[in-house]
Amino acid sequence: MCGKGRKGEVFMAKAVTASKKSGLKKSAKPAAAKKKPVTTARKKPVPAGRTTAKKVATPAKKTTAVKKAAKKPVAKKASKDMTRYRCKLCGYIYSPFRGEPHNGIPAGTAFDDLPDDYVCPICGQQGKGRIGKWGFEEWRPTRYLCSLCNYIYDEERGDPNRGIKLVTKFEDLPDDYCCPVCALDATIRDGFGKVLKHGFSPLEF
Repeated sequence: MCGKGRKGEVFMAKAVTASKKSGLKKSAKPAAAKKKPVTTARKKPVPAGRTTAKKVATPAKKTTAVKKAAKKPVAKKASKDMTRYRCKLCGYIYSPFRGEPHNGIPAGTAFDDLPDDYVCPICGQQGKGRIGKWGFEEWRPTRYLCSLCNYIYDEERGDPNRGIKLVTKFEDLPDDYCCPVCALDATIRDGFGKVLKHGFSPLEF
């Protein structure tokens, strides 16, 4: 509606200016909302067979380091003497295979590696005195016990019935040697197979 006189003119002018401002605001909002899409610079594809100098240099160092590490020789463990020793007084046998874990001596400790203050554990308990390493002598077993049937192989006796002569060391037995008693027992033979040399354990006495 239009008013008469100057007041009406003023009223129309205000309405027009107000509509212009509102139009400007409405048009300004979508203009501000529109943002330019961010474009990232795309790397040019490297043709097959071509590599940059940086990429070639880094793997070359890694491969050389791996090759050097692989060429290092593996240190071999020194073999220890597993000889058994027997106390001259009480007959106690120290076996490196068994050691004395109850005395802080782990299995695999050779007799020469025992501490200087080592004492025979049996003589100390029986009150026979402190028998040290000097009271032991080298000893090797001559009789071996089958772990299944308790058959004893005696080196002095041998096994003549199976072609083993007298005074034949256990180490000199053929690799396919098996317990003669277990070989005759069908239950053991079917359940466990042949009891070979590794199925025997040395007797200390």
